[in-house]
Amino acid sequence: MSETFTSISQEEAGFRERTRLSFDLDADICVIGAGLAGLSIALEAARLGASVAVLEGRHIGWNASGNQLGTVMPGFALPLAELIERIGFEDARELWALSKEGAEFVRANATEENMPGIAASNGVLEVSNVDAGDRLISRLQMLNGDFDTEAEGWQVDRVRAALKTDRYFHGVYYPRAFQVDGRKYVHGLAAMARRAGARIFEDTPVVSIDHSGIRKRIVTPSARLRATHIVLAGNIHLGAPLRRLSETLLPVWRYAGVTAPLGERLHEIVAFKGSVMDSDGVDHFRIVDGDRLMWVSPETTWAARPQRFAGSVKRRIRTIFPQLGNVEITETFGGATGHTVHGMPQIGQLRKGLWVASGFGRQGMNTSAMAGQMIARSILWGDERWKLFSPFELVWAGGVTGRVAGQLVGIWGRASSAAAGSLARYRERARVKDREREARLAEANRAAGTGPRRAPPAVRPRPAPVPEHAAQHAPQGMEQAPEPAVQDQGVAQ
Repeated sequence: MSETFTSISQEEAGFRERTRLSFDLDADICVIGAGLAGLSIALEAARLGASVAVLEGRHIGWNASGNQLGTVMPGFALPLAELIERIGFEDARELWALSKEGAEFVRANATEENMPGIAASNGVLEVSNVDAGDRLISRLQMLNGDFDTEAEGWQVDRVRAALKTDRYFHGVYYPRAFQVDGRKYVHGLAAMARRAGARIFEDTPVVSIDHSGIRKRIVTPSARLRATHIVLAGNIHLGAPLRRLSETLLPVWRYAGVTAPLGERLHEIVAFKGSVMDSDGVDHFRIVDGDRLMWVSPETTWAARPQRFAGSVKRRIRTIFPQLGNVEITETFGGATGHTVHGMPQIGQLRKGLWVASGFGRQGMNTSAMAGQMIARSILWGDERWKLFSPFELVWAGGVTGRVAGQLVGIWGRASSAAAGSLARYRERARVKDREREARLAEANRAAGTGPRRAPPAVRPRPAPVPEHAAQHAPQGMEQAPEPAVQDQGVAQ
């Protein structure tokens, strides 16, 4: 993955020759937003024979889609148990199966033939900040048995053999999950969509939308576009024409840092080669470029320059892996994602011919790919599986108040995770000390029992002395018997 952070790919170089929409155009489908979701829709719809136009206000992958770690695994941000509680077991199974299809869509695209330098590799490890072995067993049973997902439980010793830190306890290993160069993937996706026949227009913001009638009208600064279907895939950046939809998303910024080369000592401390994430959503990291560590910073609901988070990334690395010392952060990047109130993505038809694919914050690359396949097939094939997302309605995210609350919840969540982790490590140390104390006591007992043990002598009571005058007058045959000898039991004479 050496090209990932040191050179500009051919697709990125294409930014200098961006195509703007400067003429009126008709299309079957107009996709607004050239991120992961929008490009996945464009690619799948073009493959199925539709004419597709993608309108992007800036450039391909300019925000979070072009600045992510590239981890691909099944599932959603909403925990599986809560998903079952919300919509029932059978519908949860169907949604989970769709999330797996999304992951396979990425896998099929992310080949060296389609995307040179994509550097796909297998294996994702989810680790726990607390000692939760009992919950691990039930979760594995559910994943393997009920949801047909290959997952393997790792005990504490195995986790710590792969990651030299006492911060993590048990883990769940997903052998079929994988990671790719996230930057290359989004630009490779655009190249594949173009080859399939989709037309992508950058620097083309949407000024207004008229979604009435059979043919919808989209106005841009320099041209108009008509389409039978419009797909809103612009996340929190849809702008004034669709502000009400944007306000159903809580904007959350997350940044990542990449260290300078750390040499062989990195592999001694981080022996796991895939992505690592913790169950509380605090840590997410992996090795890139052979000996550099890419690490995500905590989330924030306010925008800032990525360089400001270099210090927090450095401190977090030092907290988890103090053996690495004071690492140097040589690059930072990141962007904003839209988080929904209910924790599930927004996928479906708002009204006839108007579709939404959004709310992918914390969801993973599989969900945007899943949305692309589902919406394209819904439009062109009549696939109605998007209705499985109907229980997750568009809910106002609270505006500025919601952002403040989201920031406080994030801080509280990280503090709670840190407190729970500290308590778990304290209990672990206490158990270790108890075992050591018991071992020392057992050793002392064994040492005391190495020679023969002397039993205390048996002492018999002496008979009461007979008065002299009584002895003199004792009858025949009743003379005082001689005092028996006291034996020393247990000792050979």
